[in-house]
Amino acid sequence: LRDNRIELVRASWHELSISVSDVSLSDEGQYTCSLFTMPVKTSKAFLTVLGVPEKPQITGFTSPVMEGERMQLTCKTSGSKPAADIRWFKNDKEVKDVKYLKEEDANRKTFTVSSTLDFLADRNDDGAVVSCRVDHESLNSTPQIAMQVLEIHYTPLVKIISSNSWPEEGQSIILTCESKGKPVPEPVLWTKDGGELPDPERMVVNGRVLSISFLNKTDNGTYRCEAKNPIGRNSTEYVLIVHDVFNTLLPTTVIPSLTTATVTTTVALTASTTTSATGISTRDPNALAGQTGPDHALIGGIVAVVVFVTLCSIILLGRYLARHKGTYLTNEAKGAEDAPDADTAIINAEGSQVNAEEKKEYFI
Repeated sequence: LRDNRIELVRASWHELSISVSDVSLSDEGQYTCSLFTMPVKTSKAFLTVLGVPEKPQITGFTSPVMEGERMQLTCKTSGSKPAADIRWFKNDKEVKDVKYLKEEDANRKTFTVSSTLDFLADRNDDGAVVSCRVDHESLNSTPQIAMQVLEIHYTPLVKIISSNSWPEEGQSIILTCESKGKPVPEPVLWTKDGGELPDPERMVVNGRVLSISFLNKTDNGTYRCEAKNPIGRNSTEYVLIVHDVFNTLLPTTVIPSLTTATVTTTVALTASTTTSATGISTRDPNALAGQTGPDHALIGGIVAVVVFVTLCSIILLGRYLARHKGTYLTNEAKGAEDAPDADTAIINAEGSQVNAEEKKEYFI
């Protein structure tokens, strides 16, 4: 062997060792060791030289990429022997659906390997790290990696968040418009029912936040938040319904109405029932609110019985008076009008007692 890169390391009757520096592919082949004895002894060994793949490169990337556009990224490495293996990853998650191509180099000993990743750009890929990894037995379990950070531009994504899930009259509400896009969206636009906000004094816009104070029924409607950037615009809506104020005393207000039905024809009886009605209606509302359901039913039943007994008493009293009428008789002597004096009239009247029933006068 006549090569400066080959050096004799050890030589003896039992062993012969050489070393080869700066190994290249041309050093691959069969080596023969001969021991010149009688007879000559020889031993052969085949040297295989691995081709180390070059550092991979990613091509086909343009920045930025619009959402929905198709992207084709190609990873390529040369000089591997045997052919290297290429794998794709997106945020450390391997992508399987790729194309693989292997070509023999001009020296007919090494290979050039390429792989293509084809996908549609999505807003979820913005900021994602796409990496191409080359695995080869010559790399001693330390793969070569090329990386590319994706930049995807997309229209804004808009969402409205309400601070009050059950708005009532007199309360306040805050509507926050969250918009996410790339480039960053411009300040949002708030509208109500397709027009401007009707009451700027109560409806205050501060950046992306709409605050409405002292809610009333006129605030009902559809509120729209619109955001835009150079890629496009988007909007979302929120339907506001202002509810009536909840009144906890509503179930007990029916009690006083039961006493207003007591109407009688006797002054004394009316006064007594009116007094009881006044006593109930002027109670503290807090005391009524604290009563239970069975107490209300008992009071209503007692009032109904009192009214019924009163009406029955009046009817019976009327029937009794109608059947027992008083009869009073007065006698007037016939011819008393023609008597010349009082004595004559009395004398003439004594004989007329038999006719006393002819004139009757009734007093009730």
